Amino acid sequence: MVINDIFKQTLNFAFMTASSRSLTKLLPVIFCFFVMGFVDLVSLLTNYVKQDFGLSNTWANLFPLLAFFWFAVISIASGILMGRVGRKNTVLLSAAVTTIGMLLPVIHYNFAVALSAVALLGIGNTILQVALNPLLMDVVSTDRVASSITLGQFVKAISSFLGPLIVGLASAMFGDWKLVFPIYAVLTLISLVWLLWVPIIEQRRTEQKNSSIKEVFSLLGDRKILIYFLVILLIVGYEVGLMTTMPKYLMERCGVSLDEGTMVNSLYFAARTLGTFVATILLTRMAIHRFFAGIMICAVAGYVILLLTGSLPVIYTGLAIVGFFAASVFSVVFSLALQHKPTYANEISALMITGVAGGALVPPIMGLIADHSNQWVSLLVPLACLVYILSISVMMVRKKA
Repeated sequence: MVINDIFKQTLNFAFMTASSRSLTKLLPVIFCFFVMGFVDLVSLLTNYVKQDFGLSNTWANLFPLLAFFWFAVISIASGILMGRVGRKNTVLLSAAVTTIGMLLPVIHYNFAVALSAVALLGIGNTILQVALNPLLMDVVSTDRVASSITLGQFVKAISSFLGPLIVGLASAMFGDWKLVFPIYAVLTLISLVWLLWVPIIEQRRTEQKNSSIKEVFSLLGDRKILIYFLVILLIVGYEVGLMTTMPKYLMERCGVSLDEGTMVNSLYFAARTLGTFVATILLTRMAIHRFFAGIMICAVAGYVILLLTGSLPVIYTGLAIVGFFAASVFSVVFSLALQHKPTYANEISALMITGVAGGALVPPIMGLIADHSNQWVSLLVPLACLVYILSISVMMVRKKA
């Protein structure tokens, strides 16, 4: 009943958002948010590739590094490219890169191809995340931009939730988890053709100048912007590290199979999807800083619960709590950063997306720790990320920043 109500409200939300512009233009843009969620496939792929090629934890956890490394390298460059070739063309480029990446393992599958596929997925997703929100601004009215972005994030969360299910079903029913690649390739190609077919008139914002890479990074000299950037870096790193390690942790501690362990990622993303939806409602009724501190307290509590037990139901409960309450940290901090210096919205947006590279930093560290101890000890790294973010949220409440 609850899920049905959420689905109905989401549909109403979508059509309300589209009221000012043609739904024909909005739908292909929103569908691109679904493609954006494909990057979360990397956490699952890491565990299967580890099994396929007999890799150590250190080597296997380099796969998230390959995917999220590009957020640090090309986010700002993608923003500059977008200013030259246009938003729609930049999104189309991202879809082309992602499609190629997903087709490579279909043509031939070996370790080098798996590395290349993950790298292309990361490059395509980086370009997409930089360009998609600005493109969305060209298909909805000004008063619907915030709600439309929230809807897009909700769709992305649904994609992340479905990923582990697709991999699990492909492995269980057809004996080949790699079937996820042609499925994702087809979906990405659909998004490319759909968006290409729809004419979108992009608004020219002559008052906004193109900033250099140096000017964008100079914003880190502002203490608040630096803190927001670090939070983005750590919240993405925590999530990628947790999703990469949980299946291996359950195999190690509870003796489950890889396919069964993979399903825990779907539980997390289901909780995150619900948490994102609920947060959009609560943020209209609560002060953002108190909301931030409240969700972080609950997220840390949930994480401690999953670490202190060997019982599968309790671990699942703790993971669901973490997923639900940590779901909106990224969007909360992103909006705080934009509100801090609204005249630098474009530069701050590119800088915050660069922080998604945190997904490349945490998993390799966890892999090294796991190889020298065990998966449980490596899970203390994401906990440290959450505790730091909690301390930042409490500091914000005290200072009423």
